[in-house]
Amino acid sequence: MEPVNHIAFKEWAVVCAALASGQQSLILRKGGIHEGRDGFHVAHREFWLFPTGFHQESDSVISSAHQLLQNELTRQPPGDEIHIQHYVEVEDVIELHDETRLTGLSHFHILSDKTVHARYHYKTPGLFLILVRVHQLPKHMTIPASPHFAGCRSWVDFPKAIPTTGLNPVLSDVAHAELMLELRKLL
Repeated sequence: MEPVNHIAFKEWAVVCAALASGQQSLILRKGGIHEGRDGFHVAHREFWLFPTGFHQESDSVISSAHQLLQNELTRQPPGDEIHIQHYVEVEDVIELHDETRLTGLSHFHILSDKTVHARYHYKTPGLFLILVRVHQLPKHMTIPASPHFAGCRSWVDFPKAIPTTGLNPVLSDVAHAELMLELRKLL
């Protein structure tokens, strides 16, 4: 693990919460409209999670995640702050071009079928499945909001690197290894 990192990955706050709680160890990604001509790619193997509130709505997640979404909507920091607490290590990246394979993954994430379908078919069919290991700081770090972070993009860089010292894995080594094995068998 890198000792410090200034790279962050923007994701819905509700998905960040699912990752932070161990409910999810998989990110389904297509990319934002500012990804450029080449589209989305996993540019970094380690990064901080940057929770955002944009575009997330109750029909975007499965019904059992509605309370998680409501919790995140009420816990949003003030508009001039970003709370950073979770760090991700990428285990594997799979570019999926067979939509039927997504059905077996439905209990590994909180996104609704409608949302997954929309992401899969956005622009050209396909979706990135990012298998991750999530770690957390004991207490969140506060970063001042900046116009530099705005827009529909996946990756942002913080002006100052954040130390990864004191991180603890969200899932135990055994639980994480079992989950990764199960996901890889499906994929």
